[in-house]
Amino acid sequence: MITSPEDLTVQTVKALQPRYIFFPHWSRRVPDAILDIAECVCFHMTDLPYGRGGSPLQNLIIAGHTETVVSALRMETGLDTGPIYLKRPMNLDGRAQDIYERAAEIAFGMIGNIVQDQPVPVPQSGEVTVFERRMPAESELPAGASMQQFYDHVRMLDADGYPRAFVNHGNLRMELSEARQTSTGEITARVSVCGPASSSAPGKGGGKN
Repeated sequence: MITSPEDLTVQTVKALQPRYIFFPHWSRRVPDAILDIAECVCFHMTDLPYGRGGSPLQNLIIAGHTETVVSALRMETGLDTGPIYLKRPMNLDGRAQDIYERAAEIAFGMIGNIVQDQPVPVPQSGEVTVFERRMPAESELPAGASMQQFYDHVRMLDADGYPRAFVNHGNLRMELSEARQTSTGEITARVSVCGPASSSAPGKGGGKN
C-alpha cells in the first residue's frame, strides 16, 4: 500500500514487480516511467468517455444526474483516456462523503474482479465530454438557487477535505453542511459561522479517483 506520491518511485515498483497497480483514490499524475512497468488502473466516477477531467461528482450533480457508473480504466498519458476494464452502476444519493465511500466499495470490488478475471481493457467509444475542475470560490451558493439547487450544492461539497458550500453575509462566512430534505419539502442544514477568509484549498474530485 503506497499512500504518498513521494513513495511511488520506479525503484519501488520494479522491486515489487506487480501485475497491476491500482489507484482507487489518487489525484496526482503518475509518471510515464511507472505506467510502463505495470498495468496501472484508476477509477473514475463517470461513464467514460463522458465526464473526463476534474470534479466528476460535482459536475454530475450540477448536470442533474441521479445515477452514474464507476469506470475502471488503464492509466495512460492522457487524462482519463485509457481503455476500460469494467464499469459498475452507482447512485448519487446523499452527501458527497457518502457517495465517495460508496464509490470506494465499488472500486475495491472491481479490483477483485480484475485480479481474478484479468479482463482485456477495451478502448473508450462514444462522444467525449470533458469536465472542468472546480475551484474553491465556486463553493459559494449561487444567487437565485432553487430549493433543489440549494440542497444539491450543499451536499455535493459535503466531504472531508473539501471546501464546503458557503454564503457571505457582511464580514461573516456561513459554511453549510449536512443538508437534509424533510417530508414536508423543507431543507435543513448545519451552519458554521466564521470569518470570510478566502480558501486556498485546491478543487477536488480530479480525474484519477
